[in-house]
Amino acid sequence: MHMNTLIRCRQFAYSWVALCCLGLSACTSVPSLHAQHAAHAQPEEFLSSAAYTQSFPGTERQTCEAARRALLSQGYVIGESGGATVKGRKYFQPEADMHVQIEFHVTCAPNNLGSNSATAFANAVRDRYTLRKSSNSASLGVGALGSISLPFGSSDDALVKVASETIPNKQFYSQFFELLERYLDPTAAAAQAEADKPN
Repeated sequence: MHMNTLIRCRQFAYSWVALCCLGLSACTSVPSLHAQHAAHAQPEEFLSSAAYTQSFPGTERQTCEAARRALLSQGYVIGESGGATVKGRKYFQPEADMHVQIEFHVTCAPNNLGSNSATAFANAVRDRYTLRKSSNSASLGVGALGSISLPFGSSDDALVKVASETIPNKQFYSQFFELLERYLDPTAAAAQAEADKPN
């Protein structure tokens, strides 16, 4: 009898140790998951890089007008253009069930007084949508019992946003600024510089 009790006590102790080990392994796996998510996260940093800005001769209105023409030349639909701001939008469909949209923002601001130059601040946001199907169930009235929903009916397709990001590609903005400079009217900039000269 004493021997059986001893065996049971040992089995209980082994089971308890195994449970403790499983609990510790589960606890240690949680930080590792957090570490994986942290590794994939992109930290935001304020750097001195000029990827999103460039200075041009002329006023802010002339700079933004050149930006508007540059976006129009690339197929963007201009949704807002008010002197010192331009907003354009372009649509893509890389796959049958995927839709991509780029929204381009440009803000123009004058530089130092008397410099006759302005800085264009540009950023573009890329949104991705995918086609999702949703079925609408049909309702059937049954008198005093009210209505019940049946698992059949029409099926609707809807675009659902699945991703949104600011385009970080420096070359993308460099190409835009080069195109903007081509549309900048040198005659108007020179005339504005002449008008700004003191008498």
